[in-house]
Amino acid sequence: MSEMNRRSLLIRNAQVLHPDGTISPGDVEVRDGQILQVTAAGAIAPSADLPEIDATGLTLLPGVIDPQVHFREPGLEHKEDLFTASCACAKGGVTSFLEMPNTKPLTITQAALDDKLRRAAEKCLVNYGFFIGATAENLPDLRTANPVCGIKVFMGSMHGPLLVDDDAVLDRIFYRDLSDPNYENRLIAVHAEDMKRLRERRAQFADETDPAIHSVIQDNQAALMATQRALALSKKYQRRLHILHLSTGEEAELLRQDKPAWVTAEVTPQHLLLNTDAYKTIGTLAQMNPPLRSPRDNEILWQALLDGVIDFIATDHAPHTLEEKAKGYPHTPSGMPGVETSLPLMLTQAMKGRCTVAQVANWMSTAVAKGYQIPNKGIIAPGYDADLVLVDLNTYRPVRREELQTKCGWSPFEGWELTGFPVVTIVGGQVVYDHGKLNTDVRGQALRFGS
Repeated sequence: MSEMNRRSLLIRNAQVLHPDGTISPGDVEVRDGQILQVTAAGAIAPSADLPEIDATGLTLLPGVIDPQVHFREPGLEHKEDLFTASCACAKGGVTSFLEMPNTKPLTITQAALDDKLRRAAEKCLVNYGFFIGATAENLPDLRTANPVCGIKVFMGSMHGPLLVDDDAVLDRIFYRDLSDPNYENRLIAVHAEDMKRLRERRAQFADETDPAIHSVIQDNQAALMATQRALALSKKYQRRLHILHLSTGEEAELLRQDKPAWVTAEVTPQHLLLNTDAYKTIGTLAQMNPPLRSPRDNEILWQALLDGVIDFIATDHAPHTLEEKAKGYPHTPSGMPGVETSLPLMLTQAMKGRCTVAQVANWMSTAVAKGYQIPNKGIIAPGYDADLVLVDLNTYRPVRREELQTKCGWSPFEGWELTGFPVVTIVGGQVVYDHGKLNTDVRGQALRFGS
């Protein structure tokens, strides 16, 4: 079979989500990895060279673009690696991901970035992009490294070179010459927690071993203080800014009152659907940075998402082994996996009436492509890349640990009854996941980003 034929197919009888948010029965023809036409069901004649997928009873959505993951390669492959993580992506309907720089070695140079791109080309079943991490020393790399989706700044919850909490260093990273219209404006994505406050509160609660204290130590005020700093610098230099994993009602209300057009924000399903009550049931599996918050924060974040104050959804997939998670607080690492559950979690909320299917697709694909200026992604329309997912909105089943593809082998949502699980995932016109089976011969492509 030719390369073009491997990346061509016809999807019949799907409930197709259109760019205007409507859903109707339709057929989608894919040629050479791109959508050629979207028609009413039955309008495209069969072709001998075009494999067909019967999507009767299934809903066709643009593939998820997960804009914040930690896939652990190189250096931490005992937790996850690019192959296992991309298998988990394919099973979860995630057709593209943006990965963070806190690997070993850190992704803070062009050479380290090139190494990740090489590894991804060899191993990833889905499309990929990478952040470069900011340090106090690598300013030239931040401006020239290519291709990158953005600059990651850890303002807190980090140690070593990636921790950047000095005002003078942050100012240099955010700096733009506003008199020069061609001066680069590469997006800066911040993990917003105030490190000084975190240190003080860790000392204050140093003897506590209940994991629930994690949300007390890394409190709402620590997050708000850092977001305020980042927002002030962004406004000073009109610098593209993205607030990662927004977790507090206070931050959401700040952005509701003061959010320039060049600022975006995301929220995780964890911060929408879990809260501090989770420590009672799953212990350190609920530990992440920034921490889970109160039920009241859940509600404010939901409303901010519905109102457009928060722009999109990311998983912050950050796996650790069960052995590591069993060490006992405060010796346990923060983070949880998420790429396999994010889409069904959100689609289940849509089926409950909390939002619409179209809103979920916008938050998890269309808006991400817009925010990171990724061309030809996030919409089901002619000329767009055929990164697609067929989901079943009629069947409910529990999240089961033994069915997960992530190497860490657990989920904070284990046992939750969800709908909207992917049935078929398509990357660049190739079927990478089909009714429970992965096609590990498929390889994604390096994503491109606007300036």
